[in-house]
Amino acid sequence: MDLDEKGVTAVAGFRAAGLHCGIKKNGLVDLALLVADRPCAAAAVFTRNRFPAPPLQVTRRHLRGGVAQAVIINSGNANAFTGAEGLKDAEAMVGAVAEKLGLPTRQVLVASTGVIGVPLQIDRITTAMPALVARLSPDRGHEAAEAIRTTDTFTKEVAVSGRVGRAEVKIGGMAKGSGMIHPNMATMLAFLTTDALIPPPLLRLALQTAVDGTFNAITVDGETSTNDMLVCLANGQGAAKIQAAGSAFQQFVALLTDACLALAKMVVTDGEGATKRIEIVVTGAKDDRSARRVAMAVAKSPLVKTAFFGEDANWGRIVAAIGNAGTPVDPNKIDLTFGAVALVRRGAYLGPAAEAAASRYLKEKDLRLTIGLSTGRGRATIWTCDLSDAYVKINAAYRT
Repeated sequence: MDLDEKGVTAVAGFRAAGLHCGIKKNGLVDLALLVADRPCAAAAVFTRNRFPAPPLQVTRRHLRGGVAQAVIINSGNANAFTGAEGLKDAEAMVGAVAEKLGLPTRQVLVASTGVIGVPLQIDRITTAMPALVARLSPDRGHEAAEAIRTTDTFTKEVAVSGRVGRAEVKIGGMAKGSGMIHPNMATMLAFLTTDALIPPPLLRLALQTAVDGTFNAITVDGETSTNDMLVCLANGQGAAKIQAAGSAFQQFVALLTDACLALAKMVVTDGEGATKRIEIVVTGAKDDRSARRVAMAVAKSPLVKTAFFGEDANWGRIVAAIGNAGTPVDPNKIDLTFGAVALVRRGAYLGPAAEAAASRYLKEKDLRLTIGLSTGRGRATIWTCDLSDAYVKINAAYRT
């Protein structure tokens, strides 16, 4: 169930804050801090891009022990492709937090997002640290969520609760992401908190499982980046204790998946220039892997995405994308359904009246395309958005 209060501080024992330190030119908040009252079990999932940014390198190193207590995040500058100085700057961010809070440096994680290849103005961050720490509060989770935005048009926050065994578990979270979104991970940062007591190896397994059908099942533009990470902190202050991969663990994974999926859908909804969110469901594939390949081929096709933007039920583009998925499909068994409107059955076009009904459906903002393949039991769901002229304008002027 959803909690009334959303965000990373919806879970007791966590404080957050955000402020403007001068990285962003427009005066918007650009520096966030998340802190737990006690050391937490910690786990993360990172981008598979072969050029990981310095903040990601530092965070990965600090997570080897599976314990963390704070995360410092800046937006407006990715601190990526910045060489040895970039690594020093990421370590300086960690050091400033550790010194001010009296924490071991290895228990502080760091993340950055923004323009690639520009030196980070580290002095502005370190100078702002006393004021940022002074602002820390359980009531400022939303402020931190604002501070991690780049091209996002709204903050992305969630909080859920549910039964794990005989106890209630709470999970809170925040994310940023709008463009360069594609598995594995994306230009996305996400931070989750929970009061469950769970050892780091199990937390890592739970997070990896939750990510597979959520953050790794979305695409905006088929691009990935150098800074993406999802971090989860478990402070163990609740009554739920998860010690083994049994039924309680599965219940926790389900709850964690709910939180991740809510945030992932917000990212797609906020895709750069997007006017529609599209759920692509593939059924009847040879296996789940084949279904996922077909769904992703359709979801990332610029021609399919622009057709959705134009509210044009151009089913020829969809079947062409299916044929390009790299997995065997019988074209004479394909069904295409837009919402509840069948347009293709067993590979045959159902005519202008069906197409007109499908085009009317495409005027809605939240859409579903179901692709039936009738060859097996494989199934997959991918979420994407349309591709508009605004996407081009946003990215053409991103640095200016």
